[in-house]
Amino acid sequence: MRILALSLDLDDTLWPVAPAIQLAERALDDWLRRHHAAVAERWPIAALRELRDQVSAERPDLAHDFTAQRLLTLQHAFASCGFGDEHVEAAFEVYFQARNRVECYADVAPALAALSARLPLVSISNGNADLARIGLRGHFAHCISAREFGAAKPDAAIFHDACARLGVAPEHVLHIGDDAHLDVVGAHRAGLRTAWINRHDAAWTHAEVEPDLHLRDLDELVRWIDRRAA
Repeated sequence: MRILALSLDLDDTLWPVAPAIQLAERALDDWLRRHHAAVAERWPIAALRELRDQVSAERPDLAHDFTAQRLLTLQHAFASCGFGDEHVEAAFEVYFQARNRVECYADVAPALAALSARLPLVSISNGNADLARIGLRGHFAHCISAREFGAAKPDAAIFHDACARLGVAPEHVLHIGDDAHLDVVGAHRAGLRTAWINRHDAAWTHAEVEPDLHLRDLDELVRWIDRRAA
């Protein structure tokens, strides 16, 4: 296996995403209560979450675009209280700023520094995290989001786009991610090599595909690359 570049998932690979989403929901709720009490009263956190799920179900064409789903959710929430769209962007910015206050796993910062010194990195994410806001953009040669690309993992096209940007054939790119289906099966079917980040000791259940590497964290990946280089 000759690896010339790495692609990495973001949410739940570099940081746990659920706490970040919960933080963002609370930040938005606090802001609404201060600036738009009627909207906050009509749409507390649980209700706004249900509304977002409804928007997602009604707009399958936006399955790859979490930002658009969130903006539509806010538009509906404000409209139901008699407002236009004039407050939507400000509300989204409050949410998005907090959503990017992630807490990376302990291994991530040193591992990204080591990996990016050895091989070019590209991120491939179905989410809408902003690596520049988070402070990790400098490690990556390219960043690809499903929203900007127009399709989400496990679509082979998004993996192929990453390989094209890197200028590396798929068989020489190792994709690392936590999601067995989206990351491992998707990348495998696109012709990439695969590494499954399994931080919680889960069982592998996709018998039709086997990851090239099973990793507990990114430290193991750094050691694997160093051993091959030696």
